[in-house]
Amino acid sequence: MKNYRTYLFDLDDTLLNFRETEKLSFKMTIDHMKITHDVNELFTYYKSENEKLWSAFEQGLVSKDDLKVRRFILLSEHFGLNIDAKKMSDYYVDTFPNAVVLLDGALDVLEAAKQRGQVGIITNGIEYIQHKRIEISGIKQFVDFVCVSEKCGYPKPDERFFQYTANHAKDFSKEHTIIIGDRYEADIFGGHNFGIDTCWYNHEGVGVERPIHTYEIRTLSELHKMILKGSK
Repeated sequence: MKNYRTYLFDLDDTLLNFRETEKLSFKMTIDHMKITHDVNELFTYYKSENEKLWSAFEQGLVSKDDLKVRRFILLSEHFGLNIDAKKMSDYYVDTFPNAVVLLDGALDVLEAAKQRGQVGIITNGIEYIQHKRIEISGIKQFVDFVCVSEKCGYPKPDERFFQYTANHAKDFSKEHTIIIGDRYEADIFGGHNFGIDTCWYNHEGVGVERPIHTYEIRTLSELHKMILKGSK
C-alpha cells in the first residue's frame, strides 16, 4: 500500500463492532419494554429488516427519521407485539451509543494512519449518536474530522457526501486519499466513483462479480501491516 495523506474510515463494522453493539442494545431495549417473546427470534427479524431499511436510506428511498421508527413498527406487526414503536425506537437510540465494542486492531490501525497523515471518519448515521460512540470508544484521539450523513444531508455513496468530506479535510487530494470500509455499495462504489483509492474490509471473504476496489483485507491487522510497510 502506498503512503496516503488522508485516510477515510467507515465507522460501523470497520472500526466498531456494529453487530455486537446492535445485538446488545436490542436486548436491552427488549428487556426495558418487558417483551417476553424469544429475543433471538426477534433480533433475527429486526436485523434483516433494519439492513433493508439502511440500504433504502443509502439509495435515498427512506428518511432517517422514518427508518428509526419503521424498523420497530415492522417488528411489532410481524410478531403481534403490543408496543409503542416510537417509544421503543427512542429507547434503542438512547441506549445504542453506550454499547460500544471496538473491533480488534482498531486502535493500532488508527495510530499508524495518524502517523502518516490525517484521519477522517465518514459514516451514515445519526450525528449525535456517532459522535458519542467515537468519544466513548476511545478512538477520538486519532481522528482529525468526522462526517456524518445526517449533518451532510446526503448518505454514502452519494458523490455529494464525498465532496462534503473533501471540504472537511486539510489540503485534500484525491490522488493521496483512501477510504477503508466494509460496505461495497456505500464505501467502495462511493469512493471509486469519487475518484479515490479504496480498501474493502471483506469480513466474510465473499466475492464480487466486478471488483473495483484497490485493496482488500480480512482483518484490521492486515491493514495495519500494509500501512506500516507503506508500499504496494
